[in-house]
Amino acid sequence: MREDGTPRLVLVAEDATPPLTTDVLEDWIRLPATDEDVESRVQVLDDRVRATASGAPELDEHGLLHFGGRWVPLPPVEMRLIAAMLDRYRTVVSREALSRAGWPETVPGRNVLDVHIVRLRRRVADLGLVIRTVRSRGYLLEEGSLESAGA
Repeated sequence: MREDGTPRLVLVAEDATPPLTTDVLEDWIRLPATDEDVESRVQVLDDRVRATASGAPELDEHGLLHFGGRWVPLPPVEMRLIAAMLDRYRTVVSREALSRAGWPETVPGRNVLDVHIVRLRRRVADLGLVIRTVRSRGYLLEEGSLESAGA
């Protein structure tokens, strides 16, 4: 099913360890689960299938981020940060990985990364993309809406 790109909802026994997956077309739910919870997880997978079909943003050699027929220019540090997010598009990228990508020669302070993420959020919003904070884990780049971006 993975090779065919078919979404999968793994039903995990009450006492079993849930699978670790990086595949956006795979999710899990612990049993027993209500019909409402299962339907919710299936809806999330359906949303991911639609998002996957829409294609991923692309970063060109000139530092232009393209998505949905639009583009925005990115300065060098933000270009390196978005490149790391594009490598793991729609999945969480840790703060540590972003720091290494953005500043390969040095270790930036915590606030330095935060400032660049704020700037990057503003830039990608014009394309209908969002950068979400995943508490205690990192950041996730995915499609949002142009309406919420103010475009």
